[in-house]
Amino acid sequence: MGTNVAMSTSNDVVSNSNSADGPPLVRVYADGIYDLFHFGHARSLEQAKKSFPNTYLLVGCCNDATTHQFKGKTVMTAEERYESLRHCKWVDEVIPDAPWVINQEYLDKHNIDYVAHDSLPYADASGAGNDVYEFVKAVGRFKETKRTEGISTSDIIMRIVKDYNNYVLRNLDRGYSRKELGVSYVKEKRLKVNRNLKMLQEKVKEHQGIVGQKFQFVAKTAEMHRNEWIENADRLVAGFLEMFEEGCHKMGTAIRESIQERLRGQQSKGKLLGNNSDSGDDEEYYYDEDEDEDDEEYYYEDDESNIEDDKK
Repeated sequence: MGTNVAMSTSNDVVSNSNSADGPPLVRVYADGIYDLFHFGHARSLEQAKKSFPNTYLLVGCCNDATTHQFKGKTVMTAEERYESLRHCKWVDEVIPDAPWVINQEYLDKHNIDYVAHDSLPYADASGAGNDVYEFVKAVGRFKETKRTEGISTSDIIMRIVKDYNNYVLRNLDRGYSRKELGVSYVKEKRLKVNRNLKMLQEKVKEHQGIVGQKFQFVAKTAEMHRNEWIENADRLVAGFLEMFEEGCHKMGTAIRESIQERLRGQQSKGKLLGNNSDSGDDEEYYYDEDEDEDDEEYYYEDDESNIEDDKK
């Protein structure tokens, strides 16, 4: 196993290792595409770094041409992927333009002692379905690492593709033009209309939930009142009857007083009319007396005249 540390000869190679006395330095190599660098990548590199007490970790990353040929289009460019690796604390050195298949010449060039990767087979450049790590496994220089379940570059891309419309709207809201996003005018309008309809549906559901909660509260309150009525029925009925009896008594008293007041009024009016009738009769009787007196006077006059006539 080589123990000499290769010095960086370009800006693309970064060394974070410090020489120190102790266990022999083991140079471990890990390679990959590292597109959309995530914590699954970081954990695999952590395992490689911790595979020996004193490890110098070299990480090879394929360029765009090699990656697109054997794996497909990437989201990040090669330079972006190199830079992401440089900021991982487990990495001591980044080797750009790494080969797709590792051979003895490459191991010797970088003084690599072991190659670290997960044990899943990866097709080599021959197209025959051979494992790219078949050689290092055969010579006993392969260190297995474990994959992190639930996270991978393919999973992240699948999430984006699955919610493609949402991410298009997200970027439109952030100022990107539809041309930058490769979206037609009709597509843009349709996405916005569908979003507004979805928001409306969510508001309707929210209001339905609020109404449902109110109905439940009313039903619960009604049930409480029902239980209260059942438990206190006798007391409530007695109280109601007492109030009803008291109200009826007050009503009867008011009616009686009203009737008595009317009767007193009618009696007063009758007395007044009676007094007026008596005074009228006296006047008539007075006039009759006067008339009688006149008649008597007239009668006496006749008698006196007759007496005088007799004297003559």
